[in-house]
Amino acid sequence: RRGRGMSTSDVIATIGVAMLLLAFLLNQRGRLAEDSLAYLLLNFIGASLAGFAAWLAGVIPFVVLEGVWALVAAYGLARRWRVAGART
Repeated sequence: RRGRGMSTSDVIATIGVAMLLLAFLLNQRGRLAEDSLAYLLLNFIGASLAGFAAWLAGVIPFVVLEGVWALVAAYGLARRWRVAGART
């Protein structure tokens, strides 16, 4: 692989992990609340991308980790939308 650059799974994983880290950093700095739409979307999309990249690379423990992470974020999104719908 030397000299060929990043593989497709590397690029996907890098984007996904960057999204997860951005959400964490902004939350820790007090810029994003853990129930905000941006935080939940960054976590859901980032974990989904990282999980897909792990699947492409055949790293099953990380597929499980990122899959659970994405499901928890999806639950947060669904709960957020359900509460917003109840207000209207």
